[in-house]
Amino acid sequence: MSNIQLDGTHTPAKRGGQGVDYQGRKKCKTSNLLIITDSRGTPITCSHVIAGNHNDAHELCKHMQLMLKNIQASGIEVKGLFLNADAGFDSSAFRIYCQQNDIVCNIASNARNKCNNDYLFDDRLYRHRFVIERTNAWLDGFKALLVRFETNPVHWRNLVLLSFLIILLRQL
Repeated sequence: MSNIQLDGTHTPAKRGGQGVDYQGRKKCKTSNLLIITDSRGTPITCSHVIAGNHNDAHELCKHMQLMLKNIQASGIEVKGLFLNADAGFDSSAFRIYCQQNDIVCNIASNARNKCNNDYLFDDRLYRHRFVIERTNAWLDGFKALLVRFETNPVHWRNLVLLSFLIILLRQL
């Protein structure tokens, strides 16, 4: 595996519960998960449930650390991986974190950031990000995940992990 894709997904939570808060952009209460896929769009890991009132970069280094531990526990080496992410993940702290873990960032620069944007960016590698968008569309095909009715975040995350397994089995 040479590259991974990172993206977040906000899911409306109709019955409330833990890990739920109001997301102005969605105009409802939501939960958020960060998802990492391989270059084929196969989900590898996801974060724990994050309250929806935060953007994708909220406590990103902490969530990424847990996701990298999951990847390494599977026997996958993370050093030298190329990470594609959209502009929502563009932060100096995250770039430094990836550099410390020998992960090469290919993150679109965010125009709202006032930090130095002299980072290398490869358009051709970034075009491969569509696979995580396709994976998010596959996840939307699971009606139990399209809207969160589970009030316990562990139950909802486990449903997401089950959908990851089904996606993997379909690809095999």
